[in-house]
Amino acid sequence: MMPLGDETRKLERFPIITGALIATNALCFLAEITLGQTFVLRWSVIPQDVTAGRHLETLLTAIFMHASWSHIIGNMIFLWAFGPEIEEAMTSLRYLLFYFSGGIVSMIAQIAADPAGTIPYLGASGAIAAVMGAFLVTYPRDRIRTILFFGFFFRITLIPAALLIGFWFVTQLANLGTVTDVKSGGVAYMAHVGGLIFGALAARLFEYHARNSGRRSYSS
Repeated sequence: MMPLGDETRKLERFPIITGALIATNALCFLAEITLGQTFVLRWSVIPQDVTAGRHLETLLTAIFMHASWSHIIGNMIFLWAFGPEIEEAMTSLRYLLFYFSGGIVSMIAQIAADPAGTIPYLGASGAIAAVMGAFLVTYPRDRIRTILFFGFFFRITLIPAALLIGFWFVTQLANLGTVTDVKSGGVAYMAHVGGLIFGALAARLFEYHARNSGRRSYSS
């Protein structure tokens, strides 16, 4: 499944912070391509280093780095699908703080699962999972335009946010303890789970208002 965006509500303004986050991730990925493995290893999270008190800044920098084109493209699609509505519900500065907090908490969750690990972890997935957790508690009934893949075939349909995000979360739980090997290290499911739980629990603390007006009409 690939979410494309919320079809239930209309935004009042362009999501500047979400757009800026996507642009920053893209620039960081270009830096990775240009500067190579040394750059990636320096700014990714290595649990063993963090637990020893070294390179603590990587808890933040690692959430802007990605291991491959498919990694960054997939993450940015998910961020664009769920981020704009949460940015509007929180206001820009609150949303930015929430995003950073979710990313850091997700990295800490992964480190807690493997404090002596030497595999570098990187990616915005944990921060985006936090955004999805916030969406789950703020707009659970909204319908998300989603691409469903069936082998070489696909279909675009509307799926309730609670069902879509709930299914995604269950798949992460099913894979807990698994690390997917990628070009420069690993992407761990514990970070995804930790990020979504943080987002669901903390969303109301960051929200300025949750809009219930401005709904679009649609047919399924």
